[in-house]
Amino acid sequence: MTVEDWLLDSDPALRWQVMRDLTGASEADVGAERARVAGEGWGARLLALQAPNGQWGGGTLFPVWTSTAWTLMLLYHFGLDPATAQARRAVALVRENSRWEHAGQPFFSGEVEPCINGRTVAIGAYFGEDVGAIVDRLADEQMADGGWNCEQENGSTRGSFHSTICVLEGLLEYERATGGSPAVTAARERGEAYLLDRRLLRRLSTGEVTDPSWTRFSFPPRWFYDVLRALDHLRAADVTPDDRMSEALALVESKRRPDGRWLLENTHPGDVHFEMDDGQGRPSRWNTLRALRVLRWSERKRQ
Repeated sequence: MTVEDWLLDSDPALRWQVMRDLTGASEADVGAERARVAGEGWGARLLALQAPNGQWGGGTLFPVWTSTAWTLMLLYHFGLDPATAQARRAVALVRENSRWEHAGQPFFSGEVEPCINGRTVAIGAYFGEDVGAIVDRLADEQMADGGWNCEQENGSTRGSFHSTICVLEGLLEYERATGGSPAVTAARERGEAYLLDRRLLRRLSTGEVTDPSWTRFSFPPRWFYDVLRALDHLRAADVTPDDRMSEALALVESKRRPDGRWLLENTHPGDVHFEMDDGQGRPSRWNTLRALRVLRWSERKRQ
């Protein structure tokens, strides 16, 4: 079995992305496969777990990783078509009922932490909700170094890789959904420069690796940063690779096993709805898909 065949022997949530990003399938075939997410497999299983009050797991942010916010992030990763009746119903229930534990804010009004708000923007923009006020807040909260940090309200003056990647993903999704604005694009590009100037994993001050766990690739990433997550964002943003990415790209390539697959690493503790890979240290379809599309994007853009 080839690596692509192995990837295709999976759930519709993953298979349609393999078809789009790796196999060159037609737009019609990709769309037909994506449409299955709402009614089959992982997507349908998650949708069926939503309570009548719109919540998953009994809460909005907590418990991790089965609450509403984290479940919606999974549906976002799965590419659940926002136009389906199942998606519209699920999102409407969240809009009408879900409130953040912080101070009872409506879900799509956001919270106070940039990392939470970045994910909320990604979810809201993708599913057609108005999250413009959160985007304005995030633009105002961008730090002098170009990053964001959930500890800013507690006095931090430096960006955080974790917070920054969450915000960048949200801003990019907002631009895709609405067309964005010059100000939003400029904020995103400054945030991307924050990561790139640090080679996606190093301290700007000393050049040391900031956190060795960032060299280990997890899925779902939750709120955690890692090098593959950053590269997959830069691919999605169609950034032209330069020397600042070279080390990170080489790291991804170095983790390719002789059988052409990548392992699941650094899974984050907490309850989950169900497993989507075979376990830590085992070949991961999600990581293999993401690594292959990153490497192919880099090769294509460098030609």
